[in-house]
Amino acid sequence: MALLRALAVLSLLPLLQAHDPALANLTAIPITNATLQRLSGRWFFLGSAFRNPVYKQAAEQIQAEFFDLVPNLTDDTILVREYQTIEDKCIYNSTHLGVQRENGTLSKSEGDTEHLGLLLLPRDPKSFMLAFSLEDEQNRGISFYGGKPHITPEQLKEFEDAATVAGLRKMEITYVDWKKDRCGLCRNSRNRTGRRKWRPRKRKPGLSPIIILCTPPSFLAINKHSV
Repeated sequence: MALLRALAVLSLLPLLQAHDPALANLTAIPITNATLQRLSGRWFFLGSAFRNPVYKQAAEQIQAEFFDLVPNLTDDTILVREYQTIEDKCIYNSTHLGVQRENGTLSKSEGDTEHLGLLLLPRDPKSFMLAFSLEDEQNRGISFYGGKPHITPEQLKEFEDAATVAGLRKMEITYVDWKKDRCGLCRNSRNRTGRRKWRPRKRKPGLSPIIILCTPPSFLAINKHSV
């Protein structure tokens, strides 16, 4: 779960208090209703660069991922419905993110700890980035998301430029392989009547992920803990 794992990286509070001049283009800007409306809808995880070895390994295990964001402008939260392919299995999960408007961050709470990611909006309205621990050379990272599963040359340049400004090297960037996506196969497969074969059950955010094993023309949905 690239988005959720990324949000578990170290806090960005030091970044919000004292900015490195070299990161002038990656500083926080307030999040408005227009920002949240821009984030609403379906997004695809395209690539990332992490120095933190734990998150680097987690990101490299992701074959493909897409998710739906549903912002709540009243209580400043975002519902996330996530579909991730790992080891040729489709994993569905849902959760809520917090929105810190003035700080320009998104957060995920784990017990008493709140982890933050800095929201970055490139010129392309069909993309956004999350930056993490930018002032920590050993743990800094950045992840990139787009409105389509394939990155465009313009998006690629923006992401590589942002990674460079963040102090990361192009060789540290990893990209997903959408040819290995299994979740789209589940969601798009239809039976002979033309009806969709599967859609995720309504469930409370924060519950254990559901693993969807796609083996066309049939599939099996089982709870992760029963595997």
